[in-house]
Amino acid sequence: MTATAHALRTVRHGRLPRHVTTSLQILALAAVYVGAAKLGLPQELSPGGISPLWPPAGFALAALLLFGLRMWPGIAIGAFCANVTAGPSVPAVLAITVGDTLAPICAYHLLHRAGFHVAAQRLRDVLALIFLGALAGMVVSATIGSSALVLTGRLPASGFWPRWSVWWADDARGVLVVTPLLLVLRSVRLPRGVTALHWVEAWALAGATIAAALSVNISAFLFMVFPCLIWAAFRFQLAGAAPCQLAISTLVMIALANRTGAFAHREPVLNVITFQAFNLATALTALLLSVIIAERNRTQQEIRQVCGQLAELVAELGPVDTTHRRPPPRKSGETPPTDDTNGAGPEGAR
Repeated sequence: MTATAHALRTVRHGRLPRHVTTSLQILALAAVYVGAAKLGLPQELSPGGISPLWPPAGFALAALLLFGLRMWPGIAIGAFCANVTAGPSVPAVLAITVGDTLAPICAYHLLHRAGFHVAAQRLRDVLALIFLGALAGMVVSATIGSSALVLTGRLPASGFWPRWSVWWADDARGVLVVTPLLLVLRSVRLPRGVTALHWVEAWALAGATIAAALSVNISAFLFMVFPCLIWAAFRFQLAGAAPCQLAISTLVMIALANRTGAFAHREPVLNVITFQAFNLATALTALLLSVIIAERNRTQQEIRQVCGQLAELVAELGPVDTTHRRPPPRKSGETPPTDDTNGAGPEGAR
């Protein structure tokens, strides 16, 4: 009877038991993982049958950073469901699932050992996310997945390293593109006192970013997007640079899929290499520049606060009394001044 009453009270107040909440979060992560896998490019666009961008890797690492290691079953379920329809045999699917699950877990532990802050507002946090979370952590999934395909006969031994390099780069880019955006969305708040001019600037930045990214579909000028990234980093820091970088990556992937603009009349392998280098350059520009500007702004704010505190301290001390200051030191041979208030100067002395 007591348990029933407690359950009714929980439902009445809209609170769910912790294990129920965790189970729902795990299922939601698995669904998001599968949906993110469907957003990847068709497999035939990449040599070796791998999408040039693997967003689930970014979602998986962000989920672990935000909710903890208890979310790993959601990654495993999502990875299995996403890979079971890809064609490999069941042993290969199981091995790939293990690799896709262990990679974000290893990245999470590396970031935790490095003292990573989820807010990602320090230069050391961004460097840790790049080198530990993306470049080092995703080695696990690439190694296990490529080895599984070789051992099951789906891939010749000579194709291990080409497949490994593409797999690793795809997962690393997924972390660099998706994870910062999810971390920013968690902590972003609309600043107070936002003027209409700031809103106009934000919409102008969004329009310029979309126009620059779409221009890649009709021209070979990939560098046209970098002024937009620099603009976003200077004016809006990571909250503006991360969405711009994701929009640019998505629109350029459309050009890669259609083989238009910068990706027209080229070999598929060269197109994928170009896209990988472009994505890495945009991600590093967006992340590093935005966090450097954010640290500069915080330093300036701290200096202003210290100056304000010093001004308040000086005001509390009041005006300085100068009536009892000591006279300046006399020069050699100089006659000391006398007090003439009593009329006993040098001429009146007897």
